[in-house]
Order: sequence, then C-alpha cells, then structure tokens
Amino acid sequence: MAEYDGRGVHGHTVEVIGRRILTGEIAEGATIDGGALESELGISRTVVREAFRVLGAKGLVTARQKRGTYVRPRADWNLLDADILRWQFAGRSDVAFFSNLQEIRGIVEPAGARLAAERRTDEDLAALDAALAAMVAAGDDPEAMTRADLAFHRALLAAAHNELLERMEVVIEVGLSVRDRHMHGSGAAEDSVPVHRSVLAAVRRGSPARAEREMRALLTRAGDDLSHLRRTRRGA
Repeated sequence: MAEYDGRGVHGHTVEVIGRRILTGEIAEGATIDGGALESELGISRTVVREAFRVLGAKGLVTARQKRGTYVRPRADWNLLDADILRWQFAGRSDVAFFSNLQEIRGIVEPAGARLAAERRTDEDLAALDAALAAMVAAGDDPEAMTRADLAFHRALLAAAHNELLERMEVVIEVGLSVRDRHMHGSGAAEDSVPVHRSVLAAVRRGSPARAEREMRALLTRAGDDLSHLRRTRRGA
C-alpha cells in the first residue's frame, strides 16, 4: 500500500507529476504517458485524468487530440501558484533561487514594514510579539526557527492591512521556508533575533521610515548569510 502523507491518492499523483515537471524530469513540450503513470503509481485512469485536470488549471499541462497530454511552455505556468512555488523550491539549494527570493523580498517587505508601522493594531503587535518570542525559544532548532521566522513575516504583511500585499505571503513563505532550512541547517546564519526585534520596535513606535530602514537592514543581513553560504559551497 502506497503512503500518501495525508494528501490522498489524487494529491499524491498531482505532487509526483508536478515535481517532475518543475525539476525538468518531464521536459517542456514532452508528452506524458498516462498509462505508464498508472502502472508505476498503481493508480486508475480516473486518478491520472483528475491529476492532469488540476495541473492544467495551474498552466502546466494541456491536451490535444492525437497528441495526448503534454507539458506547456514555462511562460504559460502560473508561477505564483502555491504548489508550483513549493515544487520549484523543494529540494533545490542553488543560489539562483535564493537570489530571486532575496530580490522579491527587497521589493515587498520594506514597503510592508512601512505600512505596518502606519496601520498596525494591538492584535497585529501581539502576533508579532508571539512570533519573536517563538524565535527566541527556538534556539538552535532549525525547524522551530523556520516556523517562527515565517510567522513573523506573515504577521508583518498582515499588519500592513493591504489585501494584495498580503497575498504576496505565498511567495515569501514558500521560498523563505526552504531558505531558512538550508541556512539554519548549515550553520551559516547569524542570530537573526536582534534584527527582527528592531523591525518590531519601529513598527510598535509607529515610525514608517525607520520600519522600512530596519527591514532593509534585516534583508541585508539575510543577503550576507546567503553570500556566506555561497562561499561555503564553493569551498566544498
């Protein structure tokens, strides 16, 4: 009996095919052999068709008569889809992915911190306080630190009270979770609690310019950690 990690047979099938497409194991333009998937995964034709339907909605595959189901060009993929983001980052440790994430964070999070300083509520501050406390409590536990770090950045975007900006959490969250696991697991990251505390202090004081400045300082620290990781891997 196959194990599906709580996703169910349909979810597992979508996950398998999606990861293979995103890693290039199934190339753009390639026709996907549904019959081979049925045999390999021990699933029915109905399950494969449903998986193709889900992946089609994400822009990854399409079907044509006489050609079957094939992978669409990358330009057609919904790259902001949460699953596609997760499949891109999962298992990837190359610096290019981390650098792309760093650029997105540099665009989104300073603006989010500025707005949070202007609009935060007592509930927002309580959520940020709880996340920071969790970071302190995490110590050297990389999984706990990652969860707390994500909670902090999620709470910060929520405190901006901008629905469209808050939707960017899917980009920040998926990429940051993988980055954190690599950074905290490698020993390359310095203690990030002080810089997070400085951001929170500026938000609490209602100082937009300082909150933006402190967030840029936090991102600079993250960039330094990334550079250290790059040098370490080159040395290895």
